[in-house]
Amino acid sequence: MPFPRSSGILLHPTSFPSRFGIGDLGLEAYKFIDFLRDSYQQYWQVLPLGPTGYGNSPYAAYSAMAGNPMLISPEQLQEQGLLAEEDFVNIPVFDQCQVDYEQVKAVKIPLLKTACQNFKVKATPLQKKEFAGFCESKAYWLDDYALFMALKDAHNDTSWHTWEKELVKREPAAIEQAKQQLASEIFYYQFIQFEFFRQWSELKSYANMSGVYIIGDIPIYVAQDSADVWAHPHIFCLDEETREPALMAGVPPDYFSETGQLWGNPVYDWEELQKQDFKWWVGRFEAMLDYIDVIRIDHFRGFEAYWAVEQGEVTAMNGEWMKAPGEELFDAIKDKLGTLPVLAEDLGVITPEVEALRDKYDFPGMKVLQFAFGSDPGNPFLPFNYTRNAVVYTGTHDNDTTVGWFNQANDWEKRNLLMYLGCISSEGVHWDVIRLALSSIANQAIIPLQDVLGLGSEGRMNFPSTAEGNWGWRYQQPMLTKELSDRLKNLTQLYGRAPQEK
Repeated sequence: MPFPRSSGILLHPTSFPSRFGIGDLGLEAYKFIDFLRDSYQQYWQVLPLGPTGYGNSPYAAYSAMAGNPMLISPEQLQEQGLLAEEDFVNIPVFDQCQVDYEQVKAVKIPLLKTACQNFKVKATPLQKKEFAGFCESKAYWLDDYALFMALKDAHNDTSWHTWEKELVKREPAAIEQAKQQLASEIFYYQFIQFEFFRQWSELKSYANMSGVYIIGDIPIYVAQDSADVWAHPHIFCLDEETREPALMAGVPPDYFSETGQLWGNPVYDWEELQKQDFKWWVGRFEAMLDYIDVIRIDHFRGFEAYWAVEQGEVTAMNGEWMKAPGEELFDAIKDKLGTLPVLAEDLGVITPEVEALRDKYDFPGMKVLQFAFGSDPGNPFLPFNYTRNAVVYTGTHDNDTTVGWFNQANDWEKRNLLMYLGCISSEGVHWDVIRLALSSIANQAIIPLQDVLGLGSEGRMNFPSTAEGNWGWRYQQPMLTKELSDRLKNLTQLYGRAPQEK
């Protein structure tokens, strides 16, 4: 669906300031919403919010529907009486610029377990009723997720396909025995999901009341080592014996990598999904719409055709394109849930068939300005080639910051950008490219916070195809100055993207 002319900021919650080494859903999140409101921004875009596994990537979560417990605010738990000040006595001094995920987990997990034990003892009748209602309403994914995580703990965090055969194949007697033996651990994982969604729901309500709407992110694929693949193996292409991916997801060689990107996720058995009228996918969209306002579909082109690489390959070069039933899928979701507020990440190898699928449902596509200046005037990322039903970015979470990109751009790209702009202003190249995005005809413009702050490559969030060292960047609260807010507000207003009542 087309969206009104507007703009917003891309920032993952892990990047908020916090005394606990990682951004969370506490006070600084509310201050960020205030910054958006005061800057006339109407959207806050986040990366996937699921519980991350190896590499800490939001795109490789243990569940497609659960929330990341590391985002829970311990200070809000304290306000509820579930933690006390003495629980914070030994909190170390964390790096304020980067997330050390292992250190964060070592501190926060004991706090969450303490809060869970206190909830068992101190919860009021109303809180117990709310918890029971949450568990019942989310049972279609929560039951499998809580048991899956309890079993992972019991198996020293090893991947589920290495567990005992009866658990790998989910034999009913083995599952029932595990539920009984791990009842306390299952309760813990249910509790932290209850608390995550309680805190997130309150933050989202505050954002919406402030005129800010949240763009969430659905990765097309889920991690092999996830509750989804363990609980629903029949809808994925898995090896019957090992239960590892028989066909792995990825993309062929592209702008980001000469050998392509081999993600390792199992691709879907679309034939089986069609037989079920896409029940799992409908549930996934429904779960997302419970806690965000707009859905960004990552790797949208995979719903028309997807790159599949056979087990055993070490790069994505030797794969093949296979057709996907995108129209049937989106028709089924629309029939169940109505018109979807969707943005399509249509980057990569885009064919007329992909564009036709996107346009059939009026999904806005993406335009990235960092891709605009490396070729000729036919480049679809140049602003004069945009359509209105699009969302323009200065860069994405996979790009360098605008300052970092410009500093490392080749002479040809720099020349083209300078000719397009006329000059680099005294405000810096980042503000020139932000102005270019805001002034374009695209209905929506989304700017990474790092570009608003004018950061160089030290602010980069992710290096595609690199397993470690990503997703760590954080800002410090004093960076969000009134001067920055006013500058962004004035440009937003100048280019007709301010809220109408403003």
